[in-house]
Amino acid sequence: MTAYENLSNDLIWEVTRSNNSFLVKRKQSGGVQFSRDPLNLTNKHSRKYSGYANAQAIGIQPDDNTVTLTTKLPKNSNRPAKSYHTSSFKSSTPSRKLYKSIVNSTAKKGYRPDLRAEAVQRASAIKQSQRDNKKESKSKPRGRKGQAQQAEA
Repeated sequence: MTAYENLSNDLIWEVTRSNNSFLVKRKQSGGVQFSRDPLNLTNKHSRKYSGYANAQAIGIQPDDNTVTLTTKLPKNSNRPAKSYHTSSFKSSTPSRKLYKSIVNSTAKKGYRPDLRAEAVQRASAIKQSQRDNKKESKSKPRGRKGQAQQAEA
């Protein structure tokens, strides 16, 4: 969505909240609504988390074994090529360092401090999904019966 200097964020939200390209409506589960907005941390369709209807927004997305932090720059709202700042973190970055750098680059600088917990939560979920699974270990025979069966085999 395009941000206009003469339109308030509230007006943009009110006009587009019932129908926009990011909205996903499901009639099952009580008519729940989700969002595919890349700058929406929780994927819930709400004004607080909406990336297109806020001048400041935070997005955390997975890439090839990296975590990408994207923030919206309000001063460049009319320049689409310059309106986002992106930072990438390798998979080798320790989890605590990743969370700390996300908080330092957003909430501690006064940039949407209300989204601090959601940003850390999303980064944690992405980091956990990129983790390699451990191989299942073979069960060791325990007790006399198990050791006897292993000796026979």
